[in-house]
Amino acid sequence: MSNSAFPSLPASFVWGVSTAAYQIEGAVTEGGRGATSWDAFCATPGRVFDGHTGEIACDHYHRYPEDIALMKQLGIDAYRFSFAWSRIQPTGSGAVNADGLAFYDRLVDGLLEAGIAPTPTLFHWDTPLALEEKGGWLNRDITDRFADYAHIMGTHFADRIPQWITINEPVVLTMLGYGAGIQAPGQQLGFGALPAAHHQLLAHGRAVTALRAAGADNIGIANNHAPTWAASEKEEDQQAAGLYDAIANWVFADPILLGRYPAELEPFLPVGAQDDLPAISVPIDWYGINYYNPTKVSAPGESTGLIDGQELDIDLPFALQDIEGYPTTDFDWPVVPEAFTELLTSFQTRYGSALPPIYITENGCAINDGPNADGVVADQRRIDYTASHLAAIADAVDAGVDVRGYFHWSLLDNFEWAVGFSQRFGLIYTDYETQERIPKQSYWWYRDVIQSHR
Repeated sequence: MSNSAFPSLPASFVWGVSTAAYQIEGAVTEGGRGATSWDAFCATPGRVFDGHTGEIACDHYHRYPEDIALMKQLGIDAYRFSFAWSRIQPTGSGAVNADGLAFYDRLVDGLLEAGIAPTPTLFHWDTPLALEEKGGWLNRDITDRFADYAHIMGTHFADRIPQWITINEPVVLTMLGYGAGIQAPGQQLGFGALPAAHHQLLAHGRAVTALRAAGADNIGIANNHAPTWAASEKEEDQQAAGLYDAIANWVFADPILLGRYPAELEPFLPVGAQDDLPAISVPIDWYGINYYNPTKVSAPGESTGLIDGQELDIDLPFALQDIEGYPTTDFDWPVVPEAFTELLTSFQTRYGSALPPIYITENGCAINDGPNADGVVADQRRIDYTASHLAAIADAVDAGVDVRGYFHWSLLDNFEWAVGFSQRFGLIYTDYETQERIPKQSYWWYRDVIQSHR
């Protein structure tokens, strides 16, 4: 098969894969797990493609030894997964569920035995339903609950986990969960969702402090970022793009790295938000960036545009436009690797010495090829996508950006949130009827890339 070439990355570079609890674990009523916002969202007719749910997903809860064996064969250094908060505290507070901790004990110990560094995310969107019903991330009280949860996990796992992630992509939960209603919890608050952003950032900062108090170290966050391209040189398009850029990128990075919010968004934040900035901006050891594609923005028109094939049904001061002239994934996301380099170098320019080392905590593409008559999944487009984006990282490293590692999204085809099982991001094909795992050609290619950097 083709082994698309790209410049070498540093010998110390960390190679990994990523998953998330609700997307792969299944077993939603086993082991004392409490219900989450995503369980409720999936149970609401019309919310998720074809009525799909994460009730079984990839059955990783039962099949994790097989998945660890596949990771060991792949040769990765680290595995990024997420703890399900409601497995640890079924209602998001109070007593610890021993069965939940025991499951993650088995997973973490199995990874260590396989020579793979466990790299957990404390929260990947699956809010305990009991907390969601009290306002979720719009309610400041959740930041206290999250700090307690972080301390529990740090106390239990600090001696075995070498790298920690507090929260995954607060921008998505804010904009799509509370702003546009496309994902759980399904609220359509527009700019009224920004308190959820602030509370996630405050929860991040409090979690960093709680983890360190419990003896944990090497802590970061996984933020989704993408260059924002104005649709034209017109002043109204430039202004719309600038506002979108602040909402999608800088409101989630500036408070952590600079200790301040973008000025244009301060009116939409909770009263007293400025007082929380010292807690939000506690030092982190590294900064995680998830990248998929750039965003093109114009002044508002007749439509505010589409996200993941769904139209935004709210009034906004900007509109999203298709990016034409590039190949697309099967999710219709444009493939623009040079925008990845643009993003990484822009972080170096914006933050300078305030920017800690970067890890790419997610990058990948939906390519929906299945097994052919010979049982082979020939996903050359995923190989090409990954090779070009690794080359983009190498270009950024050559430009002076300190990128330390790469976690491919994803290990397995899995439950892709509101689009269910319709999109396949995995290096490994999942047959959802039989739960058979079939390594794709991209899996073997990625294994060869990793080996070439040893």
